[in-house]
Amino acid sequence: MTQKITSRPVGAVMVVGGGIAAIQASLDLADSGYYVYMVEKSSAIGGVMSQLDKTFPTNDCSMCILSPKLVEAGRHPNIKLITMAEVQDVQGAEGDLTVKVLQKARYVDLNKCIACGACAAKCPKRIPDEFNQGLGKRKAAYVKYPQAVPLKYGIDADNCIYFQKGKCKACQKFCPAGAVDYDQQDQELEINVGAVILAAGFKPYDPTPYPQYAYANFPNVVTALEFERILSASGPWMGHLVRPGDEAEPKKIAWLQCVGSRDLNHCDHPYCSSVCCMYAIKEAVIAREHSHTDLDAAIFFMDMRTYGKDFERTYVKAQEDGVRFIRSRIHSISELEGGSLRLEYVTEKGQAKSEDFDMVVLSQGLEMNPEVADLCRRLGVEQNQSRFAATDSFAPVATSRPGIYVCGALAGPKDIPLSVMEASAAACAASSGLAAGRGTLITEPEKVPQRDVRGETPRVGVFVCSCGINIAGVVDVKAVMDYAATLPNVVYVENNLFTCSQDTQDKMTEVIKEQGLNRMVVAACSPRTHEPLFQETLQAAGINKYLFDLANIRNQDSWVHADDPVAATEKAKDQVRMAVAKASLLEPLTEAKLSILPKAMVIGGGVSGMNAALNLAAQGYETHIVERDNAMGGNARMLRTTALGEDVQEYLTGLVAKVEAEPLITVHLGTVIKNVDGFVGNFKTTLVGDSGEELLEHGVALICTGAGEYKPAEYLYGQDPRVMTHLEIDQAVLGGELDLSEVNKAVFIQCVGSRDPERPYCSKVCCTHSVESALAIKEANPEAQVAIIYRDMRTYGDRERLYQQARSKGVIFVRYDPDTKPEVVTEGDSLLVKAQDPILGRTIVLEADLVGLATAIVSHKDEHLAQMFKIPLDQDGWFLEAHVKLRPVDFATDGVFMAGLAHYPKPLEEAVSQAQAAVSRAATVLSRTEMMLPGTVAWIDQRKCVGCGVCWTVCPFQAITQDENGLAVVNEALCKGCGTCVASCRSGAPNLRGFSNQDVLAQISVMLQG
Repeated sequence: MTQKITSRPVGAVMVVGGGIAAIQASLDLADSGYYVYMVEKSSAIGGVMSQLDKTFPTNDCSMCILSPKLVEAGRHPNIKLITMAEVQDVQGAEGDLTVKVLQKARYVDLNKCIACGACAAKCPKRIPDEFNQGLGKRKAAYVKYPQAVPLKYGIDADNCIYFQKGKCKACQKFCPAGAVDYDQQDQELEINVGAVILAAGFKPYDPTPYPQYAYANFPNVVTALEFERILSASGPWMGHLVRPGDEAEPKKIAWLQCVGSRDLNHCDHPYCSSVCCMYAIKEAVIAREHSHTDLDAAIFFMDMRTYGKDFERTYVKAQEDGVRFIRSRIHSISELEGGSLRLEYVTEKGQAKSEDFDMVVLSQGLEMNPEVADLCRRLGVEQNQSRFAATDSFAPVATSRPGIYVCGALAGPKDIPLSVMEASAAACAASSGLAAGRGTLITEPEKVPQRDVRGETPRVGVFVCSCGINIAGVVDVKAVMDYAATLPNVVYVENNLFTCSQDTQDKMTEVIKEQGLNRMVVAACSPRTHEPLFQETLQAAGINKYLFDLANIRNQDSWVHADDPVAATEKAKDQVRMAVAKASLLEPLTEAKLSILPKAMVIGGGVSGMNAALNLAAQGYETHIVERDNAMGGNARMLRTTALGEDVQEYLTGLVAKVEAEPLITVHLGTVIKNVDGFVGNFKTTLVGDSGEELLEHGVALICTGAGEYKPAEYLYGQDPRVMTHLEIDQAVLGGELDLSEVNKAVFIQCVGSRDPERPYCSKVCCTHSVESALAIKEANPEAQVAIIYRDMRTYGDRERLYQQARSKGVIFVRYDPDTKPEVVTEGDSLLVKAQDPILGRTIVLEADLVGLATAIVSHKDEHLAQMFKIPLDQDGWFLEAHVKLRPVDFATDGVFMAGLAHYPKPLEEAVSQAQAAVSRAATVLSRTEMMLPGTVAWIDQRKCVGCGVCWTVCPFQAITQDENGLAVVNEALCKGCGTCVASCRSGAPNLRGFSNQDVLAQISVMLQG
């Protein structure tokens, strides 16, 4: 929690960095009523995510899901982008900080540059392109990447001929806008904000110091980020799988794990970089898809750390699809004639082997950028022993300096979902102390008057996207354009390399005005990710945003018909013809206003729920906690310490006291939810407790219902009291029933109930918990014999230090395979654990007076709650987020959010940050007085309705009810426009705005025409 600020704080926040974490934090803050300054060192925002080809585990195109976020940040009236800038100093106290920023000269006037590219085209100087990791070339006059925001060129003075030799000036001479300005100077800015969020990301490890990998000497040894650029459709080889040495397509590729991670010898990085195992699996799978042959992909690893949501499934599927996994660390690489590479390694069983590959990818780790580390020192932000920003488990986004917060990889290596979650958490933490300044510095977006196009002859504009080579590499885009120009009502057609880029959006707005368009069709990618973006562009041109249709010629065509370009092109023509037919018939839709009740309900009184409630209260919102037990605390009541050694019970006692003392929080203990009515901004929930029923009205709901512990049927659990689960051991120690100093022989067995056919996921915390317990026993009794029997040690991040510490203190680690699981037996009074050691190749027998079972965390599978709030569960019973990467705490149902174990197993610090993230997302709703409802909703023609009840029976969102006459009526606030009612009614009474029968029949008709 932030310190109390006595005077009114400044209603602005500075976010340092331009990656996905910085973007998410900025958007959350700006959408919650704060003005945001985003300071980015390079010429454009986007960070490392903009360099990736695909994202795991969904294999979404990284740039495709990022681009709408980029444009949203670039367009937002309350976000000011300050690129090519660095923070120099921060003075003052939280609530009133003065930040000194040095903005470097771009030598191009942002207000004049039209991003035509003439300067780059005429520039004679070619240098290695950092964005493409040096695999391609760029000019000294350059733009960072094609979809950059802001899409403005700059002059690299360090490499510009004019700045180095005083001659050339080709860029200035040929610039049609007169934007090049060699006289620009660096500027020192002073900006007043209430808080600062550090989101400056990480530096990919440079593997040059590893002599055995010969990265600097062998051109076909590449880093993982270089391989991402090779695979990317916007990369130097336009997505074609080649090796850099000779541009031949490799038939055999090896991935080497833990390069720059888990290593004290070469880089002093004892920590695990947390993301490398999954991105290697992703790259291997995608490479096999890109390859024209049956690519042989092999991953050499020590432990496969696929601990996240759906990660284990991705790992298993990769094995099933032919990716080889070899448990070994490479000894050396030598180059063969022709550029191929020979790997020398030793197998787990001690056999020396060599194998030849066409290409080697080094899974490089993540490290703190030295420049950012220096910034932390200047700002008084402490760093941990791994040199990342130091935080604790109970305040995971707060730094040592009040008013400065941190998120993403700057606080330690992490993947995109966790970075996005932390970004929202940091936005929550930063704004919690600034609530009195909310709304004082923002400007409302300008509303463009809509032109009334009713009665006008349809004038359709068709914009066909190449999407790099995602589409154009398969579909003949020019043929599609030429065909579109022949269609009825089409008056304008154009092609764009990336239609989602900011410059294209701006250009489209002007084209719509200039050409007098009153309908728009975009032939590109998925409406799931891009429809809102294109609708905003149409609206910015003064046209109703619902006069738009999107032909998905990427996901539904080029990606699935990559082996048949001719057929793919014909299908694209069909899709465009259908979209134009529908667009020609579309009518403007209106959006209803919905008032927001600024009150929250948190379901669950564990650590996540209490943190969510306290942060909501700090934002100024009345909050109700609904807890089914008669005490708060949840699973944390059974935990001793965190991975950092912090006392959980002491923290929990203080947390409960804060909740009980907070006047804006009401706690309902021993209470369950009977029924939920309403919708975002206006929920009505019926609670049932000891005092009877109570109706609670609230604007948002946060699901923090936790999870349970698997109770095993194996390993003599329940038959021998010496066999206990993790939580039972902690409880026994806390209750004084177990004295660890009296434990002489302990064995811990991992993956009990996890990573099996019934629960094919990793429970994430179990390896660390076992290591913590083993260290606690060794500390209490140094002579104790402790062993951990495991499949893969998943002590990710700085938890790796605990693993190393346990090994140094004599804890024995024995690996087992799932087909030869350990056995727990008794012989007389002795408790024995038998395990097959793959290294020794024989069974070992360990005597134990305590056997700890690392049991799975299991979901409550609360289908009743899911049905009441219309929120989905995944196949394992965890609540399913709206988007695994970019909306990790949101549901598709508006106004409902999640945090903690209800989402997926996680350690305490991640549960706390996810609670803060859920509050940040909830604040984007609660901070408004009203919101607009989508126009694409159902309506009932009551002249046709017979009150049969089919529509309200099949509606998955319970948006249809009966009126007093027994006829159907739609609640527009609940309707999601799915169309199930329309398809189910025999009378044809339900209709869906934007998808009328006339629209759909027109599409079918023109499709059948061929």
